[in-house]
Amino acid sequence: IARKMATKVKNWINGAYADPVNAGAEWLDVDNPATGEVIAKVCVSSAADVDAAVKAAKEAFTKWSDMTVKMRAGIMFKVYHLLNEHAQELVDLIVKEHGKNRAEALAEVQKGLETAEYACAIPELISGRTQEVSRGVYCQDRRDPIGIVASIVPFNFPMMVPFWTLPIALVCGNCMILKPSEKVPLTMNRVAELLQKAGVPPGVFQIVNGTKDAVEAICDHPAIRAVTFVGSTKIAELVAKRCRALNKRVLALGGAKNNLVVAPDRHLDMASSDIVASFTGCTGQRCMAASAMLSLGHQQDILDEIVRKAGLMQPGQEAGQVGPVIDKMSADRILRYIDEAEKAGVKILLDGRTWVKERNPNCPEVCKKGNWVGPTVMLHNNRNDPALKDEIFGPVLSILEVHSREEAVEIQNSSVYGNAASIYTGSGAIAEWFTKRFHSGMLGVNIGVPVPREPFSFGGSQASKFGDMDITGDGGMEFFTERKKITTKWTPPPDKNWMN
Repeated sequence: IARKMATKVKNWINGAYADPVNAGAEWLDVDNPATGEVIAKVCVSSAADVDAAVKAAKEAFTKWSDMTVKMRAGIMFKVYHLLNEHAQELVDLIVKEHGKNRAEALAEVQKGLETAEYACAIPELISGRTQEVSRGVYCQDRRDPIGIVASIVPFNFPMMVPFWTLPIALVCGNCMILKPSEKVPLTMNRVAELLQKAGVPPGVFQIVNGTKDAVEAICDHPAIRAVTFVGSTKIAELVAKRCRALNKRVLALGGAKNNLVVAPDRHLDMASSDIVASFTGCTGQRCMAASAMLSLGHQQDILDEIVRKAGLMQPGQEAGQVGPVIDKMSADRILRYIDEAEKAGVKILLDGRTWVKERNPNCPEVCKKGNWVGPTVMLHNNRNDPALKDEIFGPVLSILEVHSREEAVEIQNSSVYGNAASIYTGSGAIAEWFTKRFHSGMLGVNIGVPVPREPFSFGGSQASKFGDMDITGDGGMEFFTERKKITTKWTPPPDKNWMN
């Protein structure tokens, strides 16, 4: 890394690094998942730190929101180019603190930049309507910024998920407070510096690091008017209820269990490659990973291809390799699901436990440090197996053979989650049949990770989403603004009616 990495990750308040208000605040280790080494320490903030950020945001908001949307978009255009210039530096940070391979890290940066690029077009998208609704009477609507907003983000995408909200919120005229995961604070720490260099004024974007206390303080602070959250379903629901109790706008995205339905007429090579990429990409640590496959009948050829292609994957952090999982607790949880499935009679077609140093003294050399679990493929015969229903968040694919389309749809729609579902088929009629019946919010046809791209917004249903609207794209613009309707009359109308 060209830039020297900070040994202590402080908060970013009012355009400068700031120690926690509480002098006795705890500092947590930030570990490299690939090696287990401590690479930094991050502060654990309190409500006082959130209050300091809010105070700075209040001071910055009036001037920032008074700027024209074109002026704010101009600054975001500079942010876009500056982040592009520093893309490899950001990739290095993501690889080091998160563990994903370099190609995945670069794709993450590019996806974040895609949202920044979309935000640069907001001046063309945010325009309201004006209409003469009666003789001499005009109605106009416009979008105004909400004020101070906050985003609480997870570990699995240190830059992309913050950029689901940051560019749109700022260009719309809001001031944002970010609470990154304490496991991956370094990337956005550097982004904060680059935002300031691009011309984002002090107080407009701030970072408060920490854990539960910081999250609760953000939810409870009366001056923070809107909150987004991405993380587990359990915490998403708690955040949504806490914000709702205070009449705040909130969008809290939770977990997922996404099913891929595979029809016999699918394209063998494309489908098998997509499915392997979906469940192993980012080591399975993403809410859009296809962690369950429903096969319409027995299809030995695709089972063989999935196992063969996944079995060729190697541990590491270069393009095409499978990186470590974020920490030992996550690795232990993944292993527990595999162990319990095997005890219940599930057939292990590919065993990723061979990458685990505690299980295999002859594991690959790179796996002898850090937190590694290899691609695992399991064939089930009971639809109620926990690994088929729970979010495991690792490189594990559970396969179940079903007897009919109706059974496949019933299994998918009976899930408590509703993020994504996909169908692999060569038939438009079969694809349409499934997409009309899936209940999930994001659907794919021959797509293993059906993430919408701007201007389309991201959002699931059921226990995968709590709160208002969607995130990113036009849903993000709707979330971070409030509509004001203005009715005007300047001269007496030539004829009178109830309206004028």
